[in-house]
Amino acid sequence: MNKSWISAARPRTLPASASPVIAASAYAFYDGSFRWAPALLCLLFALLAQIASNMANDYFDYVKGSDTAQRVGPRRAVASGDISPRAMLVGTFLVLGLACLVGLGLVFFAGWWLIPVGIVIALFALAYTAGPYPLAYHGLGDLTVFLFFGLIAVNFTYYVQALHFDMAVFLLSIAMGLLSINILLVNNYRDMEEDAAANKRTTVVLFGRPFARGWYLLNGFVAVGLVLPSLLPLAPYYEGSVPVVLYLILHVTTWVEMGRRRGVALNPLLGGTARNLLIFTLLISLVWICKSVWL
Repeated sequence: MNKSWISAARPRTLPASASPVIAASAYAFYDGSFRWAPALLCLLFALLAQIASNMANDYFDYVKGSDTAQRVGPRRAVASGDISPRAMLVGTFLVLGLACLVGLGLVFFAGWWLIPVGIVIALFALAYTAGPYPLAYHGLGDLTVFLFFGLIAVNFTYYVQALHFDMAVFLLSIAMGLLSINILLVNNYRDMEEDAAANKRTTVVLFGRPFARGWYLLNGFVAVGLVLPSLLPLAPYYEGSVPVVLYLILHVTTWVEMGRRRGVALNPLLGGTARNLLIFTLLISLVWICKSVWL
């Protein structure tokens, strides 16, 4: 595959879609409701849906003028001329169509009523930067990320395995949504001037960088507070708190660097924030899985 297409998929951000599925499946493993097939289908669907959304973002940001060849962020395939606008649009719908086909497989595990959920996810994958009211351009990108990488991804991944919802999983979904927002915050923090010039009213453009940094820091601590009650009963206090302490060290370190950097120097922190999310996910998942095995 051409490197430009791999870059257009934005692999550094994909932990945002993989992490909710991994975390929900780990909790399902802990409570005895884990099923391999729907878990893997959810993971594949989530990854493909995010890739389609990333590609759509590449295309529509170019069309709207918010991405140019002079952008400070990572190279964008359409704006830089590596992939033609038409090819990117066709690729977007091909990947989105593949995601929908994968999603149909979940119907066999949880019923036909999941189809409207899949349709909404597919539409919002495009509506993030496309359509008459692109969400990312009207300060709604963070809410969209929270809903689709948090509430929907976590709760429905758990549901297709357990066939019921769970309060602990709901709290987990809020935590994952907040940590996913942080990836977007770093991206918009870096691009604030470019976004303002293109009339892309992100929350960073609307409220400024100090607000974004404060929100970023708060999200990490709130997420830990939401998940910690489901970890401590499973292990001695010092063992149950280890995952969150390790995560908070990474989180605060990244936050400090966020305040020190501008422009292209922020690019590594985008991947770093996604890495932090994945590490947090793997650590808490390990606690649930190990406890299930040891019971």
